[in-house]
Parts: sequence; C-alpha cells; structure tokens
Amino acid sequence: MNARKPGVPAADVVVPAQPGPQDAPDAAAPAASPPRPAAAGPVQRLAPDPGDGLGENPADLPSDRPEADPDQRATGRPDGTAPRTAAPSGRPSARPLPDGCGRSVAERATVRLRDAGAREHPDDPPRYAPEWLRLREPADAAARAHALLDPLRGRLAELPGRADGLVVHDVGCGTGSMGRWLAPLLDGAQHWVLHDRDPYLLHFAAVAAPRTAADGSRVTVETRRGDLARLTPEALTGAALVTASALLDVLTAEEVGTLAAACAAAGCPALLTLSVAGRVDLTPAHPLDAEIAAAFNDHQRRTGMLGPDAVTAAAEAFAGHGAAVRAHPSPWRLGPDEAGLTAQWLRGWVGAAVEQRPELREPADRYLDERLAACAAGQLRVVVHHTDLLALCRPTGGAP
Repeated sequence: MNARKPGVPAADVVVPAQPGPQDAPDAAAPAASPPRPAAAGPVQRLAPDPGDGLGENPADLPSDRPEADPDQRATGRPDGTAPRTAAPSGRPSARPLPDGCGRSVAERATVRLRDAGAREHPDDPPRYAPEWLRLREPADAAARAHALLDPLRGRLAELPGRADGLVVHDVGCGTGSMGRWLAPLLDGAQHWVLHDRDPYLLHFAAVAAPRTAADGSRVTVETRRGDLARLTPEALTGAALVTASALLDVLTAEEVGTLAAACAAAGCPALLTLSVAGRVDLTPAHPLDAEIAAAFNDHQRRTGMLGPDAVTAAAEAFAGHGAAVRAHPSPWRLGPDEAGLTAQWLRGWVGAAVEQRPELREPADRYLDERLAACAAGQLRVVVHHTDLLALCRPTGGAP
C-alpha cells in the first residue's frame, strides 16, 4: 500500500501514499535490493478472501519489469514517508555517492518521483524506492520504542490461542522492515499478512520475511495488494495485531479514522511506529534550520495529509473508539556512521521546503551545500523526531 504523503522519503510504509519530492534515488543506476536473510522464511502466497476488500494477491515480479526499475517506481521521504508531488524542475535526481555525502551543486538535486506515465492510474502516488527503504531500515530499527512492547505482549498473551498462532496485519508494509524488526521480538507462531499497493515491494517483503519468532516458533507470510481506504473490519477478522511504520503522517484524518474504526471493530491492538513529530535538531545549529523546518512541515500538510499532527489525530480517533492509547518518542539519531542516510534525508527535507516556498531556493541551495559538506566531514549530527503509538482496542467481546 502506498502512503500518500507530501514531503521527504519515508519509512517503510506506503499505504494510500501521497508522496512528495524527496525520496527516490536516481533512476539512472540500478537500485540495491533490500536486505535478504540467508534463507527466506516460509512464504505463503494465499488467495485472498473475496470478501476482504483488499484486492488481488500479487504473484512474482511482473516479467516485463527490468531489474533496475525499482529506481523508477518509487520515492521515500527522509522522515519516513513518501512525498506527494514531483521535485522542483531543474534539479536532477541523483543517487548517493559511496559515502552518501559530497556532490556538486548540479548533481545534488533532491529526489525524482517515478514517471507519471508508469502509474496504473493518474491519481496513483509514486512508489517508495526499495533503495531508500533499505538505507533507512537500520535507523528505523534503532529508533522504534521498545517501551511499548511489554504492554503489547501483555495484551497478546490474553488472546485465545490459534492453530496458526498470532495473525499480524502489516499495513503499507513496503519491503517488510516492520516484520523483520517485530516478529523476532515476539514469542509464539505468527502469520503475517502484508498489505501494500505495490506488488514489487510486496515481493521483496515476502522474500525477506523472517522465519522464526523470539522463541524459535515458525513465522509465515501472506501478501495482499490493496489500499488502506478499503481496509474493513472483515479484512481483520481473526487479527491479533495491526502494525504499520511511517504511515500515520501520510494519511488524511478520514483515513486515520478508517484505520481506527477497523481495528476497534475487529478488537485488535495497533502498533503504529515512526510517525514524524515535526521537529528536527541539527548540530551545529544554522540560522536557516527553523525556517527550513517550518516550510517542510507546511509541505507535509498541504494536500490534506496530517503530517506532524498525525499522532494526536490518531490518538483521538482510537480513544474515541474506547482504546487505551500510549505514545512514546522514537527519534532517529544520525551521526557520522549514518552519513549516507543523513545526506539523502537532507536532500529530501530541504527539497520539500523549497517546493513549498520557492523563494527559499537560493539560500536553501547554499544551506544544503554547507550541510552536505559538514556531513561528509563527519561534523553533522541530526535528530529527526518521530513518535510511536500503541492503541489497545477493546476485545470484541466487550472486555476492557
């Protein structure tokens, strides 16, 4: 599922994706594949229930798609979501250099979205680039809030046992990084249902899925192609958990309401990680930091997406259905060891700000040059603030 979000590259989520300008790597070079385990876990490609409302189950990669095509299919936002509009004209796309930093002004463009002609429908948002999702996965894993896992485990332990174990729906799964992070942290057999609008990303997610839980129990996978707007309580029948990563901030208030209502009606908890919080701390500071940040936040909200307001809106939506809601910070902390990710994030962050406020282009170009130089020299540190949310919906039996 592709997430609709204006703005920077995005965490591995893509549900009704409304992208923005800064996440796709250069289409001129082949994209790197997402991480793959030495041996992929058991994968089940099951035919979807005709009544689940989430569309067809994709097969393998379309035979007519070249290996290098991932670069042309998607974008990801540096903060964890996909931007909605094309990057400003005149700024060519560029892949990160080996060290992820230094680059000439001509090469230093933001990211280019997939060509509009490649979309299945004119309104379809660009897809996330597998290369961007691979680049950000370690930072995502380090940032997610472990403090929410104990209350989640407590709720899961109260559920009646099932022969196939816990059924987990990963909404807007992208290349499946949420499952690779969470499945090995939970005990017991698990069956993951991976939802995304992009069959190419679903293929990666299925191939790279984990095969064992924390206690060695079996983990299996099923893929379903579809978007969040069609997620119904019936689609979540039997679900023990709904998860998503970098999703909420690319949704509208209506879409968040749909998600909360579906989880509440199914009586299953939701763990929704890495929603942008609208705050970025850069060290050393620069006079333009606040102005770029404000323009970026405005860019996220401009097409009806919730952006930095997403966690508050989601908490209210879930609470309105009687769920107990907990939120916890989950910031990216980027230093010299994450120079490649930092450089790509900077390009997307500044590019979205300039798209929102074109009058910033000239000072923003100088700003980006200075920031990329500091990044290449190992002198830049960035904290990109996110928030994780756990909503413990009431079981369908009505128990608290």
